[in-house]
Amino acid sequence: MDLNYTPEQATFREEVRRFLKDNLPKDIRDRVKKRLRPDKAMTQRWQKILFDKGWGASTWPKEHGGPGWSPVEQLIFEEECALAGAPRQLDFGLRMVAPVIMAFGNEEQKQKYLPRILSGEDWWCQGYSEPGAGSDLASLKTKAVREGDHYIVNGQKTWTTLGQHANWIFCLVRTSNEGKPQEGISFLLIDMNTPGIDVRPIIMLDGEHEINEVYFDNVKVPVENLVGEENKGWTYAKFLLGHERTGLANVGQWKAMMKRLREIAEEQPDGDRVLIENTRFRDRLAQLEIELKALELTVLRVLTDENGPGPQASILKIRGTEIGQALFELMMEAVGPDALAHIPEALELDYPGSRVGSPDATPAAGDYFNMRKLSIFGGSNEIQRNIIAQRVLGL
Repeated sequence: MDLNYTPEQATFREEVRRFLKDNLPKDIRDRVKKRLRPDKAMTQRWQKILFDKGWGASTWPKEHGGPGWSPVEQLIFEEECALAGAPRQLDFGLRMVAPVIMAFGNEEQKQKYLPRILSGEDWWCQGYSEPGAGSDLASLKTKAVREGDHYIVNGQKTWTTLGQHANWIFCLVRTSNEGKPQEGISFLLIDMNTPGIDVRPIIMLDGEHEINEVYFDNVKVPVENLVGEENKGWTYAKFLLGHERTGLANVGQWKAMMKRLREIAEEQPDGDRVLIENTRFRDRLAQLEIELKALELTVLRVLTDENGPGPQASILKIRGTEIGQALFELMMEAVGPDALAHIPEALELDYPGSRVGSPDATPAAGDYFNMRKLSIFGGSNEIQRNIIAQRVLGL
């Protein structure tokens, strides 16, 4: 196996670098590189820039408005974006609900939703988890009862990431109690401006408002917002989670963070030397670099599988999240005791007050605690190990 990039791929990388150098706004780059608080306008502005270039969705085929890139080109693009300081694009629309609509939606749904996802006009969030249905997602209770040409939806979703910004939510809802729990679930697209929807913030361990509870009280959803067949939503949900878990590998993001971590270690004092000369620290950094390279190659194997992401995506989810958590922990150690001073207001680009330590210390503690979630969301890592045991190893 030749693990080197081809001349054509190297040329493509240079094209992406030139585009990012010329088109990534400085204020966005500065905010991302300093790991400061992102905002909705920044994300949508960057999506519009990519959309105008024809690069709005790196994983989409040309027939739906994507560039039609190969899996290797997709990874190159995402890696270069991360290294340049571009904000992460919104996975909920681009990588999660869009593939479901492409695969199982009707032509009218494709024409209605895909262009607005691509342009960034619509901001999607995910309505899967409930207070009593997290890892055991099939036990969800949010109910959708059909009345004429509408479903009436009642229930609650939780851990809804960035739901406060969203104008659409894709939901798993119970449309039948017959048979196995998985057999009575449907996949609905719901306008967040519909009367009866109440979004309530959940403040996380780092003090940030990233996730929410979403309540549905007699919410009327047109029947045409049903994706695929009624009671077949579990099939679509599994398809979506395969794409989500592949994206959670985050190879490009972790490469960018690894690069910055090495730069810090080459500057940070450690007694009468710099941190990179500390053998124990250097060994841990090298181990993570090896693990990240192995993850990158595994992502390529999964993405080039002609059958698409399958249960192997669970491997990517586990390793990607574990590597991410280890990186943020090592970053905390690299910036030292200054990381303990967590000042949420300092996460704004125009913060006028004084900071403690280097700019890298400002987000270190908050990011470390926030990233504890990585091994839980998208299907907890314990559940992913069960999937691997059953569906990959056949145990």
